[in-house]
Amino acid sequence: MVNYDNNQYEGFLDIVSDLINTPEFKKLEDCTHHYGVSRYQHCINVAYYSYVLCKKLGLNYTAAARAGLLHDLFYYDWQNSGLSMAKHALRHSSIALKNAEKLTSLSALERDIIKNHMWLCGKIWPKHRESYIVSLADKICAVWEASYGVKQKLILSINV
Repeated sequence: MVNYDNNQYEGFLDIVSDLINTPEFKKLEDCTHHYGVSRYQHCINVAYYSYVLCKKLGLNYTAAARAGLLHDLFYYDWQNSGLSMAKHALRHSSIALKNAEKLTSLSALERDIIKNHMWLCGKIWPKHRESYIVSLADKICAVWEASYGVKQKLILSINV
């Protein structure tokens, strides 16, 4: 989903490569997230589009990119965890925040972005515009990723 040829991708990588290259983040490559898209790729997608939009709007694109990358930094398979979708939606942002704080120091803005990216499911509203943008990018990427996964399954079933 990320346009790697886009001239903004290098600037994005300058901001997040220290996080992408950690063993903790690379573990997300083994976590399926949305119908065959890894959590690793999902987090990169969300971070990149948050970076692009915040940069265009004159907001803190560095915080949006870094927190967007870490917004789903958890390792369990929620579908096999015994948690309902609602409980997972409410809890995983707190788990991601704890994991992110172990990985790097976070600003108050970055903490708000990670903790409140699922604000539609909870009672706490984000305090910053960047938090809403990362949340929006998360939802758009999730829909795209899910539709991509469904499309791939349909193609495979037709070719069998």
